[in-house]
Amino acid sequence: MTPRIANTPATLIIVIAVQSLCAAFYLADLLFDGVMEGWAQVIQGDFFFEAAATLALIAAVVVETRFLMDLLRRKAYLERQVSIAAGAFHDIILDHFSLWGLTPAEQDVAQFTIKGMSITEIAALRGSAEGTVKSHLNAIYRKADVSGRGGLLSLLIEDLMGRPLLAQAPAEQT
Repeated sequence: MTPRIANTPATLIIVIAVQSLCAAFYLADLLFDGVMEGWAQVIQGDFFFEAAATLALIAAVVVETRFLMDLLRRKAYLERQVSIAAGAFHDIILDHFSLWGLTPAEQDVAQFTIKGMSITEIAALRGSAEGTVKSHLNAIYRKADVSGRGGLLSLLIEDLMGRPLLAQAPAEQT
């Protein structure tokens, strides 16, 4: 697994900046040599090797910059998708709660259950007895016509997967 710092855009920006400085230095060195020693004299020496290395470095900076921009666009697109999916899942949950006729207390218990909390944790968060939470869970499962937590989650996720999240395809976004 790669370190977290290597996955940040700031790291790539620093690398690109360092390479840009190096490219600028080598380009300035080539121009300085050409002006000071005369272009005819410079072309006979290592000029072509240095010029090719400098151009390759400049090309690498351009490619890396484009790659970084593509990565940032892709990241923004995926963050939008996650946000849309989270909103859609929340809407699905509220639609089902309304359809099932859950009471506000049952809705709280159902949301905690969907988040994966245990009966003990739900009781502690709600300040109620575990028996009360179990009673709410039984009512939720009965109203949703499922046999347990797995069935409840399956029902909600299945509904989420059946809905389109965006009108545009990913290729149109990038």
